Amino acid sequence: MPHDTRSKVDPRYPLQVTIRATPGLPSLRSPRVFGALRRAIGRASVDGFRVIHFSIQQDHGHFIVEGDEARPARGGMHGLAIRLALAVNRVLGRKGKVVGDRYHVRALTTPRQMRASMVYVLLNFRKHLRAPPGIDPRSSGPHFSGWHRHARLDSADVAFATGARGPVATVAPTTWMAKVGWQRAGGPLKLEERPATPPRPRPT
Repeated sequence: MPHDTRSKVDPRYPLQVTIRATPGLPSLRSPRVFGALRRAIGRASVDGFRVIHFSIQQDHGHFIVEGDEARPARGGMHGLAIRLALAVNRVLGRKGKVVGDRYHVRALTTPRQMRASMVYVLLNFRKHLRAPPGIDPRSSGPHFSGWHRHARLDSADVAFATGARGPVATVAPTTWMAKVGWQRAGGPLKLEERPATPPRPRPT
């Protein structure tokens, strides 16, 4: 990614972040690697920075984050990438580069953008793995309370039974957009929804 000028960060709006791994690493969704990543994500919400949603795919991770101010948001995103890289190297007993490029980020400034981003992040495995409707155990979905009330939570039950659910790694959102706004753009998320390809984000 070219090192373009970073866009401004407005603390009123959550940010969708994508962090990609360098080629050649084992799948980030493997139980051992994902367990280390989930613990790293759980420690990343500090100093006015919050990870509120995430999913881990085979070679990248999607996150929705908040920052109380621009500096904590930027520092938190850099810190998250560093924590993920250290976790992968530690669990694999290796050294070297883990994050393959500068992370991608875009602000979620409307309820429609926010809800679409939540579908994109929490149900991304339906896009990459062509998974049937369900909750991705390699995401914060098993702990998300905003699913449609008639949704079948079989995937969450399986994840919990096999130990994949694990401790909560995210924290509650504080922005209006992430707490209330997204529900005004279509209501609770449905497991049958499938992510659309979002607009190309700006590099940061």
